[in-house]
Amino acid sequence: MNSTQTDKYAFAAQEDRSAHRTRLSIPAALRPAGGKKIQTVVRNLSLSGFSATAISRIPGGTMCWLTLPDHDALQARVIWWEQGLVGCAFDDLLGPMLYESILMRWQGESVYRG
Repeated sequence: MNSTQTDKYAFAAQEDRSAHRTRLSIPAALRPAGGKKIQTVVRNLSLSGFSATAISRIPGGTMCWLTLPDHDALQARVIWWEQGLVGCAFDDLLGPMLYESILMRWQGESVYRG
């Protein structure tokens, strides 16, 4: 990402921190940079990030890849880890259609409010 894209993303990500976060339960895989893939469960999802189970501590700033069933890996960065949960911000915001399709599969109803 160039600096203009980074600035736009940083602004959008901060705006989306108050955006609708959907609680759900999606079995997934999470691979921290330099580490092995671990099985996880995504606990909430927004256009800008997610939280998931992570028994082992993952340091803030660690690059990682989240793989949801039937989707390519999504690159993210760890923001926090606390008591077995990790919170990550996607490097690129999820597109509304991708977000909607994930929610429809795992919740069965449309919830995107764009």
